[in-house]
Amino acid sequence: MAQTMKALVLEAHGDIDTLKVVNDYPRPSPGPGEVLIRVGASSFNYHDVFTVKGMPGIKVPMPVVIGLDMAGQIVELGDGVTEWRVGDRVLVNPLNKAKGLMGEMLDGGMAEYCRVSTGQLIAMPPDVSYADAASLPVAYGTAHRMLITHNTVKAGDKVLILGASGGVGTGCVMLAKQLGAEVIACAGSAEKMAALKALGADHVVNYRETDFSKWAIQQYGKPQRRTYEGGVDVVINFTGGDTWVPSLKCLKRGGTLLVCGATAGHDPKEDLRYIWSFELKVIGSNSFYDDNLSALMDMIQAGTLKPTIDKLLPLEEAAEGLRMIRDREVMGKIVVTP
Repeated sequence: MAQTMKALVLEAHGDIDTLKVVNDYPRPSPGPGEVLIRVGASSFNYHDVFTVKGMPGIKVPMPVVIGLDMAGQIVELGDGVTEWRVGDRVLVNPLNKAKGLMGEMLDGGMAEYCRVSTGQLIAMPPDVSYADAASLPVAYGTAHRMLITHNTVKAGDKVLILGASGGVGTGCVMLAKQLGAEVIACAGSAEKMAALKALGADHVVNYRETDFSKWAIQQYGKPQRRTYEGGVDVVINFTGGDTWVPSLKCLKRGGTLLVCGATAGHDPKEDLRYIWSFELKVIGSNSFYDDNLSALMDMIQAGTLKPTIDKLLPLEEAAEGLRMIRDREVMGKIVVTP
């Protein structure tokens, strides 16, 4: 096996053009309790944009191979590894409990090979592809925990999803529909709206042209403080920023605001009057666990879930894929096959 490999490497914080594909990155060797996988597929998340730009309080060791999500085949075992075999197909949970996130605190999946702790490995069902599996962790795993683990959506609920065209968003659309909800998906273009309709959304709203909060109130009535009439049951908001207060305004009495991120700003203007006047619940959801990822792969195996993949790109074009995510040109996931 060659001592070097192809990889997408971040050597200094900056914009997307700071990423470089190199052919001579050192190929890792597995240590005790680790395996080496041949990466079958790796997918981007908006988190990778933040990693490239740099985040306050997080010191990323450079150089680093980016990419949190990956799936592949074990090609080498480290000392003491007995529960896995060469040839096993695995999905990687990107959180290394000792060192932090793959693609941030240690080398990630945008490379031909990756060294992974055995504690991060999840066996893949036979009919799940590397591309589908690599789409799951950050996006679909987060959606699964937020909706299903926390039991926040039930049949008949009116669920409004902001940022519905992205990775987490498409996961929320599909899972909410499976739970029997009436789904309102918000996106920023006619093309994305059509794609979300095809995914199963009952209603689509172009947030660039229409105030989503006013649309919901016109559609379902103004929320009432003394009764449970008007408004939507659930708003899924991982954008923050200036969408926060409008989200509160269109929730019915006793409604729920779900939050798992803040891509448009973490310190939005607040209006506590809506929270107490309408007895609203604000529920946070952080990350995902192995049981979420296993459940999602079982759904793919059973044919009840198909991750939405916008583009499959070779490693040479990976940086362009991350630019598309940054500029919100993506429907679903960008997957890279090294």
